Amino acid sequence: MVDYAKQRVTMVDTQVRPSDVTKFPIIDAMLEVPREAFLPESRRAMAYVGGPIGIAPGRALLDARTIAKMLDAADLEPGDVVLEIGSGTGYCTALLARLVEAVVAVEEDADLASDAEATLSDQGVDNVAIVTGPLVEGHAKAGPYDAILIFGGIEVFPDALGDQLAEGGRVVGIFMNGAHGEARIGLKSDGWLNWRMEFNASAEVLPGFERAETFSF
Repeated sequence: MVDYAKQRVTMVDTQVRPSDVTKFPIIDAMLEVPREAFLPESRRAMAYVGGPIGIAPGRALLDARTIAKMLDAADLEPGDVVLEIGSGTGYCTALLARLVEAVVAVEEDADLASDAEATLSDQGVDNVAIVTGPLVEGHAKAGPYDAILIFGGIEVFPDALGDQLAEGGRVVGIFMNGAHGEARIGLKSDGWLNWRMEFNASAEVLPGFERAETFSF
């Protein structure tokens, strides 16, 4: 029988702590949330490897290092209401649920959204709402949000999402430029987002976040 709890400890000790993530709530969440439960049966043996794991065409669960550093950069508070873009099968949603008051998680793949809802329910997570719809539209109805986290690659950040962020709020995403990427945090001040680079990272670009193609003659 696979000792997933032991694998979680190894993941935290070899992938998270060495990446300068030391906040106890994040460490505790990553030790407690069973990553394997949020993967298809055929992928569970890969749950604690040090890389992304495919969960659907063009979609992946990010590696633990990247997730942990994004959570750390977001500087989340227990009373925050957070918008998650691209919940996938719900692993990052479950982590967020342990760190903040409430999570609104948007997922446009109906099968992934259904899987996320079922697994989160099985895990007793009750402060999350899964919304099925276009990722780029977010969910303005429940905003404004204290933080927005995008656990996937983006080439452009849509104004519609920025409008859903509260003044003083934070947004974290992985900006891709070809094969290269970097995680950035945007801080909203006086209605504007001011971005800064946090760390190097890479992720598949999420649907709708591609840069528009330009044509030259």
